[in-house]
Amino acid sequence: MKYKLLGRSGLKVSELCLGTMGFGTENGWGSDKEISKQVFDTYVNAGGNFLDTANIYTRGTSERFLGEFIASDRERYVVATKYSLFENLVHPNASGNSRKNMMATVEASLKRLNTDYIDLLYLHIWDNLTPVDEVLRAMDDLVRQGKVQYLGISDTPAWVVSKANTLAELMGWSQFIGLQIEYSLIQRTVERELIPMAEHYHMTVLPWAPLAGGALSGKYLRGEKGRIKENSNRLNERSVKITKEVMAIADEIGADASSVALKWLMQQNVSCIPIVGATRPDQVQQNLKCVDVTLSVEHMQRLNDISAFELGFPAAFFEEDAVKKNVSGGFYGQTERRNFLK
Repeated sequence: MKYKLLGRSGLKVSELCLGTMGFGTENGWGSDKEISKQVFDTYVNAGGNFLDTANIYTRGTSERFLGEFIASDRERYVVATKYSLFENLVHPNASGNSRKNMMATVEASLKRLNTDYIDLLYLHIWDNLTPVDEVLRAMDDLVRQGKVQYLGISDTPAWVVSKANTLAELMGWSQFIGLQIEYSLIQRTVERELIPMAEHYHMTVLPWAPLAGGALSGKYLRGEKGRIKENSNRLNERSVKITKEVMAIADEIGADASSVALKWLMQQNVSCIPIVGATRPDQVQQNLKCVDVTLSVEHMQRLNDISAFELGFPAAFFEEDAVKKNVSGGFYGQTERRNFLK
């Protein structure tokens, strides 16, 4: 396993992040403590150090298991957790993005993880209620208190993240260095706004569901069962075409389909570290194979073509020949292209 710097920081994390949503069986699926430890050990023994959890995962069991697993060598690991989703259903301030819920959730997570600090704290989902400056100031307070070391944000509109990082830079507060979003060959609409924004702010993109719930592994086309329903967007006509192309390329290069789908993400221009979940050690081993795979320019283009989507306005508008001509006076192809916003 190789290591990458996380966003605009000196924090070194492994090129694959282990998602631990399946640590625990409270949601009717997942793995018990013994199997979860085997999953953890398989990942760590391959050089992995980047672990993703959240306060709500398996009703806190994921954090508790993880806390036990890292206890003997805490400094070795980079632990990411999240706040926003409910701690309980008793009162209205036990969920959301507010300072009150943030502080309470972080304290609860620290106890479950049995640690003094969280390496990376994400805002889990934007609530469309809390002012951005309230979130930023509270997070910066946690950093200054030593309870949190780095900040990330998940499942939030690009304009909110842009406003937040610009404000943080202006005020001297800690900025978001990681962006967690759904991103895969089947779900590429994030390339309209979120991916360019992440590139501009030098944020690392951390895709959840990088295999689209296992669809891109090809297992559903092979007749295996799983948690995806037949009428899911991950199994519609477009998704099946994409998966078949992934499987074809995998056969050509002698790799697993999951390795091809993961490596497509890892070879994007933006810094990208997929979050791979597993409920069995063999699933970890299969996902780890992607680090030894390299996709050619031709393979990348075939995958881009089969998974093409409508960019929408304004991105598609900028690509129109008339627009290029009008905005450049006819010198579009003769002028060096630079992004001075980076």
